Amino acid sequence: MPHRHPFAALGAGLLAALVTLVAQGLAAQEVARPVAVAARIADDGETARIAFDLSGPVSADAHALVDPDRIVVDMAEVNFQIDPSVGRPTAARGDAIVKTFRFGLLGPGRSRVVVDLAKPACVASVEMTPIAKGAAASRLTIELKRCEASAFAAAAREQGSGAAAAVVATAGGPPAGAPVIVLDPGHGGVDGGAYGADGAIEKTLVYEYALELQRRLEATGRYKVAMTRHGDEFVSLDDRVRLAREAGAALLISIHADMLPGASADVAGATVYTCSERASDAEAAHFAARENAADKAAGVEAKAQAPGVADILFDLERRETRAYAHIFSRDLIGQLQGAARLNHNPERSAGFVVLKAPDFPSVLVELGYLSNAKDVQALNSPEWRGRAAGAMVEAVDRFFAPATRASASAQAKLGALATPDSSPTAAPATEPLAPPADGPAAPR
Repeated sequence: MPHRHPFAALGAGLLAALVTLVAQGLAAQEVARPVAVAARIADDGETARIAFDLSGPVSADAHALVDPDRIVVDMAEVNFQIDPSVGRPTAARGDAIVKTFRFGLLGPGRSRVVVDLAKPACVASVEMTPIAKGAAASRLTIELKRCEASAFAAAAREQGSGAAAAVVATAGGPPAGAPVIVLDPGHGGVDGGAYGADGAIEKTLVYEYALELQRRLEATGRYKVAMTRHGDEFVSLDDRVRLAREAGAALLISIHADMLPGASADVAGATVYTCSERASDAEAAHFAARENAADKAAGVEAKAQAPGVADILFDLERRETRAYAHIFSRDLIGQLQGAARLNHNPERSAGFVVLKAPDFPSVLVELGYLSNAKDVQALNSPEWRGRAAGAMVEAVDRFFAPATRASASAQAKLGALATPDSSPTAAPATEPLAPPADGPAAPR
């Protein structure tokens, strides 16, 4: 019978003990992060109380922000297991203080509650109390009281901007010569983006799509892919552009979905946007204004534009970069046409902050509308995501093909000489294409 060396037995014992300690440490970490299981609001027009039931206590700080008026409550990371719709009252009372409230992850180790105000209100108290005597479970209650507009403005000035710290995501070292494609799934964390029927949330749907697109791009072996966010976290618009630049972006694709309630519920299909100072139409202008306000929705103040930046944005490099973006957007629309339903006007432009980098081409793809049931069904379908992502890979391949790049370079240089704020020529209108029942095989 073979004998085990005593040191081998000792090593095995130490390894087992180490694994146990690591597992216990991870479990303790998970336990240490409180879970929010319920939320409610009571608002009588003079006093509003928003309460969260948590598995354990957290420290929280509140401050006021203007333009728009809102109260922001920052705390240690909380696992919010709550339906986001609880913060969107179905029928707001005319005398209510609170318009809506939202919650989520702001960054590593940090969570945030943002309360949109219908009327000026000041923070009366932020209290953490045990739900039952001797219980670990706790209740966080945020109490607001009506106040004069001047008092709210003074509180906002005193408490500062409350700007979020930068969230860092890096692309790593790309293979020599491989273009870096930066994927930018919109929103995240405390900023949910658009909300549709049946619990559809933009931040979740676009992130799942971005993961599929990342997998397919990396599978070609021709690209290095970077993501501006990893998981359900908030990243400001300026940081998204900065991260793309630090990654060495050759192309940025920002991924979104939109929401048009009520009579616009029949509007559907994908749209590709490029950047222009003058929007191509009123809907594009409205969508860009809403997306550019994403930082404020998360309680983060936009950074002031530095003097001279406006001149830089209209220099020759900027115009050439925009011309490249127009070339890619048109080819992308052509590839998507056989794989996904397109909007009746699929090529548009507006002044999106996330597309304003002067040193790499950028497009924003609106995958569909969460106000349209068929679009939501498609976005939730792995088969549809595969078809659409495959079509995008085809468009990227064509854009970076040597022959295409040579032609695009000539077109871009000519485009750079055009009027800097001109919109792209509208693509021919196409009727919405219903997704095939079974769908073509996904490219590559």
